[in-house]
Amino acid sequence: MQAQVQDERLAAIRAAFPKEGLFAEKDWLLSPDAFPIDEKFSRDLEHLGHRLFIFQRACNQLYQLSTKGKQPDWIARYLDAGKPKELVEFSRRKEIRDDLPRVIRPDLILTDEGYVIAEIDSVPGGIGLTAWLNQTYSTFDSDIIGGADGMLDGFRTVLPNGGDIVVSQESATYRPEMEWLAARLNQTSNLKPQTSPWHVVPAENYEPQDGRAVYRFFELFDLPNIPGIENTLRTNAQGRITITPPIKPYLEEKMWFALFWMQPLREFWRRELGEKYFIKLQEIIPYSWLLDPTPLPQHAVIPRLEIHDWREAAKFSQKDRELLLKVSGFSPLGWGSRGIALGSDLPHAEWEKRIEHALATFQSSPTILQRFHKGRLLEYRYWDPDSGEVKRMKGRVRLCPYYFVESDRVKLRGALATIAPADKKFVHGMSDAILVPSKLGSPNAA
Repeated sequence: MQAQVQDERLAAIRAAFPKEGLFAEKDWLLSPDAFPIDEKFSRDLEHLGHRLFIFQRACNQLYQLSTKGKQPDWIARYLDAGKPKELVEFSRRKEIRDDLPRVIRPDLILTDEGYVIAEIDSVPGGIGLTAWLNQTYSTFDSDIIGGADGMLDGFRTVLPNGGDIVVSQESATYRPEMEWLAARLNQTSNLKPQTSPWHVVPAENYEPQDGRAVYRFFELFDLPNIPGIENTLRTNAQGRITITPPIKPYLEEKMWFALFWMQPLREFWRRELGEKYFIKLQEIIPYSWLLDPTPLPQHAVIPRLEIHDWREAAKFSQKDRELLLKVSGFSPLGWGSRGIALGSDLPHAEWEKRIEHALATFQSSPTILQRFHKGRLLEYRYWDPDSGEVKRMKGRVRLCPYYFVESDRVKLRGALATIAPADKKFVHGMSDAILVPSKLGSPNAA
């Protein structure tokens, strides 16, 4: 790329940056290049959204069948572990029985072989950021996935008549991007302008209005810190408001990946997903286990690890510890990279300590173990704010496609690429990571 074009792009990006920012007290590195995705991968991404929607629908069904005794009761027991009784009862209400998240965002780690899904985020950040990136980069690049307004159009289908985007203090980092999103929706709306249909409001003093739709931007473990939440939930239960993502903590567990791989549930998944989708998901969902301390019969072993007791895993060599420990869900440690540890990075004593802690706390805070797949290395251009020069970083990519469930179809509206420095084991947003939108193009373009 010619230096003049490069400089013009960076100037355009900096000029478009909202004065209020997009993340509270968080920065990232800018690049003049959108992340290129070839046509074959792009087609796969388009199909992935529908597969994940079918998977989430099957998860919802499996839980409900378990509560009714039509599937083993241990499924619901695992998924309800550590959750308040009132919240479990609410999640089982028939009024919201079929409700599913309207936004699906998987975290994809790009590997030398293709990609794996690290997890699926039901309350994803980055919606407003990706909308802004798409809009900004589209001014000089016509191949941005989703186009200039795709993310805005997608979110509009979630709250078609406007609504309240309710953000908790726990999620306050993301408030600026949602305020930018709401402002853009209001500016481009065909609804009455004086009503400002889309609002961002704090969860801590939220008063629901009959007929008003709510987009939930708070985690369910955080409910005790939100005064008056009972009134919001009661209004939802009475059908006076809608809430999306639905109040279903069982759907937000990482342990679904472990349940997906369990032999006793194999035929359920095969039947509900269909043979083709079942095989496709097996290719991209990392093999995962639940660290259940229940003793096994003498002749049994934990599949693929060939051990009889989890404490044997505590004695694995560093080479055999290419395994991730992840808090499954309902916890402040269950999002971001807070509750994740890579076994091969830990001293042996620390690894053993973490295994023991996971087993001891399983009933209140289940942990999963997951195969670690290292992201492939690439080089990427970025603007160094200290020197004012464009440099190259060696890094690994997390790709976050944003899918919106729009009536009878699931549509890809944008994809956020995070390129983290090569020495970082976990790829996530950080001040020394590059954040860019994705585009159709040759992978050799950047």
